[in-house]
Amino acid sequence: MKNKPVYGLLLIGAALNGCSAAPAKEKRAGITSAHADSTTVQTPSLIPDTISSKTVFTDTIPANRQEQLKPIRENFRRINAITTWTAVVKRDLWESTEGGVAAFYYLNGTLEKIIVRHFGEMYQQLTQYYLLNAQLSFVLERTYHYNRPMYYDSTAMKENGDTEAFDLKKATITETRGYFKNSRLVRLRSNAATAPVALTEQKRLLTSFEKLLKLAVSQ
Repeated sequence: MKNKPVYGLLLIGAALNGCSAAPAKEKRAGITSAHADSTTVQTPSLIPDTISSKTVFTDTIPANRQEQLKPIRENFRRINAITTWTAVVKRDLWESTEGGVAAFYYLNGTLEKIIVRHFGEMYQQLTQYYLLNAQLSFVLERTYHYNRPMYYDSTAMKENGDTEAFDLKKATITETRGYFKNSRLVRLRSNAATAPVALTEQKRLLTSFEKLLKLAVSQ
C-alpha cells in the first residue's frame, strides 16, 4: 500500500461505559481522534463492552461438567446484568502499538470485572475478566482482525487502486473462553486455527489477570 497516511493513536474510552471524550482536535485520513484526560487516544466505539451470554455460551456443556460450570456462567450473567457501578477505575496500557485501556468495575467496594482493550494497526483485542469470590472465574477474549488498517478510508483505497476500505464488519474474530475454578483452568474453548494448549493458556491468562490486579491498586 502506498502513501500511508501519518496517524496517531485513535481515541480509546468512548467505547467504555462511563467514558466521555473531549472535542475532536485532529483528523487524519478521514478518521477523527480526540485527546481524552490522559495521553491515550481511542478507536471507533463499534465493538461493545458487554457481550450477551446468548452469544458467548453457544456450546453444549458435557453432562459431567454441567454442575462445575453452572456457577461460572450464572456469575457471568449476574455481572453483566449490573447497570450501575459504585466505581469504574480506568488505567492506560502501552503493551501494543496503539496503546490500550483497562477498566475496573467495582460494586460496593468489590471488584467484579475487568475490561481490557488493546489496539493495533490491524486489530483490536477485547478481553473481559469476571471475578467470583475475589478469584478469576471466567475470561472472554476476542480479537478482531481488520480487513484493512483503521486509517485506510475510501480515499486511501482509491489512491492505491484497492477494492476495500477499512470495514469493521469484515473483520475476522478469534475467540477464546476460559473457565476457572480455584485458579485452575477447568475448560477452554477457542476457534483459533491452531488449538491452544490448556496449560499454556492457563499461565498466560492468570499472569495477565494478576498484572491487572496490581495495576488496579497502583497510583
